[in-house]
Amino acid sequence: MKLLYNIGILLFHIAINIASLFNSKAKLLVRGRIATKSKLSYLKFPKPVIWFHAASLGEFEQGRPIIEAIKKKYPDKIIVLTFFSPSGYEVRKKYSFVDYVFYLPGDTAGNAKFFIKKINPEMAFFIKYEFWYHYLKTLKDNNIPVYGISVIFRKQQLFFQWYGKWFRKLLLFYNRFYLQDEKSERLFKQLGLTHSIVCGDTRFDRVVEIASSAKDIEIARQFIGNSNKVIVAGSTWLKDEIFLSKYINRHPDIKLVIAPHEVHEEHILKLESLFRVPFFRYTQAPHGVNEFQVMIVNTIGLLSSLYKYGNIAYIGGGFGKGIHNTLEAATFDMPVIFGPKYKKFKEAVDLIERGGGFSISGYDDLDERFTKFFSNNEKTKLSGLLAGEYVKSMSGATQIIMSEIFDSVKSD
Repeated sequence: MKLLYNIGILLFHIAINIASLFNSKAKLLVRGRIATKSKLSYLKFPKPVIWFHAASLGEFEQGRPIIEAIKKKYPDKIIVLTFFSPSGYEVRKKYSFVDYVFYLPGDTAGNAKFFIKKINPEMAFFIKYEFWYHYLKTLKDNNIPVYGISVIFRKQQLFFQWYGKWFRKLLLFYNRFYLQDEKSERLFKQLGLTHSIVCGDTRFDRVVEIASSAKDIEIARQFIGNSNKVIVAGSTWLKDEIFLSKYINRHPDIKLVIAPHEVHEEHILKLESLFRVPFFRYTQAPHGVNEFQVMIVNTIGLLSSLYKYGNIAYIGGGFGKGIHNTLEAATFDMPVIFGPKYKKFKEAVDLIERGGGFSISGYDDLDERFTKFFSNNEKTKLSGLLAGEYVKSMSGATQIIMSEIFDSVKSD
């Protein structure tokens, strides 16, 4: 099985190099891995290093609370952050809480030995789904502790299949798994393993922090005015936007703050063409914004603070590959609505079960759901409180992890 694994890694390497000739993301990955090796050839790490690895941006957000907690408590420690995906690296390559950000070289024995010898970490954190054999084995061979954080196991994974014996060995390379839920722990224990603890998803700590430090956005506050019928739609795609615009065009008493996933000019123009009511772009806000019905947020970095101005949140992506972040909205005590492709997202399933989240299958569902909420203020508030209570009840994973790993560690 190890031979097959190595062949698979080799084939991926060949495929990604071929793809880099015509695919921009593949090109970034290939060039990024080459740059990592080049930089490491001359870099030296004189202070203790802690290594975090995330597949992409979503996993990074789960590791972020731990990274920031460590850096605040032990500012002298060097933190190295690696990504597999360009979508993570390119967005966070200048992240201020870490000292170095790299692409992770491919998982070969040679790459793993080279990388780990160069950075010489005192410990490593792999986030959620990352299980790279050669890196994990090299860390184990060098007695470097490895922790899996915000990990979630599913019975479909290779570890739990009849042919998964070799893959189960990877789990033994970890010193401790910090799991998201009890289902994961039950699966883990079915394998006869016990080095785990259920502590939840660290993303909840992040969104609670975001809510407590949300900035005031003056234009949004003026736009909302005294209205108590405000939808904040985040990370929307075209199908979401078609439904939302149809609803808003038919309901002049309701206001919409919409932050599309894509903010380039072509998409903003397409979005604007959908509205038959007064709208304006956030970056071109005119005087008297309260008289408009739609505010189009044509910039990034504001969404997590914008949710506090709404009564109901709509999260985009549910008619495409999958919904975006529901927690950033739920933490502000507001009901969360999203499309049908949500079942792979545990927090969305939980929100529905607790009465704080609602899935729609099309425009008629959207119309019915919004109409019910806006005609019953008490129901809206109750659903919002249930959403907010869910987020608060799931927070605390960061403190558990920090206490277990670092309480006995002294700053160097």
